[in-house]
Amino acid sequence: MSHIDNIIIQVRARLQQLGVKLWEEPYYYTDIGSVESEINRLAEDFSSNLSLSVSNCKLALTELQDGALRKLAARKEFSETGLATFIVRRINNQEGTQNVLEVKCALNALGSELQKVIAEKLLLSDPNRVKCISSGKIIDQEKTLESQGIKNNQQLMVIISDVDRSESKSTEAMYDRIRKIKMDVEAIVDSERQLFEMEDQEGNPVFLPPNENRALLMAMGYCEKARAAMKRQHYDEALILLLEADEQFSTCNSKFLESVDNYALINLDIVWCYLCLKNVTQLPDAQRRLEICEQSFRRSYGENMNRLIALKGNACPERALLMRLHLLQGVVLFHQNRRNESFEKLEVAAAELRELKVDDAAVESLVDMGYEPFEARLGLRACNGNLEQAINYIHERRDKKREARSRSRKERKVNNKLTRTENDKDWVNPRSVCTLMEMGFPHNLVVVALRKTDNDVPRALDLLQTNSDELMQNLPPKDTSVENELMEQLKQLGFSEDLVRVALETSQNNMDKALDFLVKTFGSEEDLLQQMNRIAETAANLTGMDGPSTSSGINSLVSMAMSKVNNEMESLKAFERFNEDITSNEQDYLDLPLLQEEQILAEYKRFFEQ
Repeated sequence: MSHIDNIIIQVRARLQQLGVKLWEEPYYYTDIGSVESEINRLAEDFSSNLSLSVSNCKLALTELQDGALRKLAARKEFSETGLATFIVRRINNQEGTQNVLEVKCALNALGSELQKVIAEKLLLSDPNRVKCISSGKIIDQEKTLESQGIKNNQQLMVIISDVDRSESKSTEAMYDRIRKIKMDVEAIVDSERQLFEMEDQEGNPVFLPPNENRALLMAMGYCEKARAAMKRQHYDEALILLLEADEQFSTCNSKFLESVDNYALINLDIVWCYLCLKNVTQLPDAQRRLEICEQSFRRSYGENMNRLIALKGNACPERALLMRLHLLQGVVLFHQNRRNESFEKLEVAAAELRELKVDDAAVESLVDMGYEPFEARLGLRACNGNLEQAINYIHERRDKKREARSRSRKERKVNNKLTRTENDKDWVNPRSVCTLMEMGFPHNLVVVALRKTDNDVPRALDLLQTNSDELMQNLPPKDTSVENELMEQLKQLGFSEDLVRVALETSQNNMDKALDFLVKTFGSEEDLLQQMNRIAETAANLTGMDGPSTSSGINSLVSMAMSKVNNEMESLKAFERFNEDITSNEQDYLDLPLLQEEQILAEYKRFFEQ
């Protein structure tokens, strides 16, 4: 933010307080335009009241008057022609607002038409390089502007996809990278292997209905890639990915979102990107997102984190998130000219930041002992810099995670055995299955009971105890004999007889599910490639042969098997690409370097002194 921006904030607030309208008499007349003598008089009055120079006050008043007159002209044009006017800020990492332009487009036009108009203004040949953001949402190309809540005189944020940064060997444009990231995440999430899993902070798995689970895994995949982009200080790319993730989160059950801090974190990260891109046009959205974040932290951690402190003592690495929240709240309040409140929030953030800072030499000492840098920082922050306590903290943290994953091994195994369903209504919670099986009830009856009671464990238990005969009638037939014809067909494709038998028994002779089972048994791309070659050899050997083995059925089976193996290979490749720049540190979101936070605090403290 520049010095003049700071002055405009104060002058605008003073105008609103006094009810002064610069586009009306005596400051402006339709026939003669702006009245300089009145503007000068107002500048002198504001200079005295705000302790600012007369010249700076006049400059701010003139700019605010010009902006108000432009809005009035745009309103008149819209009422007469239906053409809406938008103030578009082109944003990039290096400069924040690179340039500001005015564009016109009808509100009944599609988002793609607005992209085209902006591209022409910026002399870009490809409108797909333009990404428009309004009120914290990416404008959809396929929907009208009006249906997306876009209004005349609205300010839009625009990010242009340039070729990759100079340090990268790739010349791929940003949106091509984002498109490929989205395709990779989708392939990973849809893989039968369950390459992505959700865990809580203690390492326990999180189980959800399939549609909600998919949306959340997609969202969290985008968030991981966004954080990797933020580490490279590519905030434009990170913002697009975070807004894509936000769209996925919006499809999830609000009660679940209220119970975890993932949704709070994405809102915090989006506002952090706004700030790092020096963009205040999204101020209302920033305020809304910080309110969501604060409410979520209060629910999860208690008022002033008292619930978290009661559980963990002061060893709360989550304090770093609270510090960033207070910092961002202070910045937003400053831009609203609520200076006293802003100063208080920034002072709180400064105090929290001082407590979070750790000695670099202590970090190096722990790293020399074999600990990861992130473990060292988080351990020292949690233990107020005490080296010995930090070592104990790191080991306790590792032990808790190991124990949680060990405890949940059975639940994960049950989850893998359960038939995957596309219908949330038919979903069964693996944790509930394990709970009831531990009481001595058989797996198949437990699944039926939970399905009938919508995963309500007490009701399912009552059914198991009082209506087991009725539940037995709902069980699928016990005939697990393998159809020989299916067995032979799958063996012809190169699968081992033992695995084929298990696959057909498990799937009750469902060929599609049996193939999914068999494909999951291959542990690497190399194994999958070998199987693909075996299937190809089978297909080649069958060419030109007579008899039932060359029927359309076996040819269809070859195509189906090749498709499944190929999809699984693509999923594994996507997973490798996804992990190229992702840290193995599960607490990476808590491991804030704090350097930027210090710089921002210093910058806004200077504005208070000006």
